[in-house]
Amino acid sequence: MSGSKITSMTRAELASARTAGQSRTAVAQVRAAPPYVWDGIDEDDRPLSREEMQAGIEAAARRRRGRPAGGDKESTTIRLDRDILNTFRAEGPGWQTRINAALREWLEGRVESAAEAKSKT
Repeated sequence: MSGSKITSMTRAELASARTAGQSRTAVAQVRAAPPYVWDGIDEDDRPLSREEMQAGIEAAARRRRGRPAGGDKESTTIRLDRDILNTFRAEGPGWQTRINAALREWLEGRVESAAEAKSKT
C-alpha cells in the first residue's frame, strides 16, 4: 500500500484546524474511509493474503538472533597496527573474516615451509 502523506503545518494552521474541529491525525477520516481495494495493477501495492501474513509471522518467530551455536571460533583481543586495521576496515563489512583468512594463509605457508625444510634434511 502507498504510504501516508505527511504535510507540515505552521502553528497558526494547526490552531485554525483545531478550532474548525479537524484533528491533526484525522482519525475520524481514516475510520470513515472505505476499506482499501487493490486496483490489480501495481504488485507492490497488493495487500498480503492471510496465508502470506501467517507465513511471515512464522518465519519471524523461527529466526534466531545472535551468534550461531557450536562455532569453533574463540573471542580474543589483539592489538594491530592502525594502518593494517584501517586497510582491512576500508574494504567494508567482513574485515574480521578477511583478517582471519590472512592469518590462516600465513599459517599454512609456515606449515608448508616447515614440511619442506624437514624433507630436505
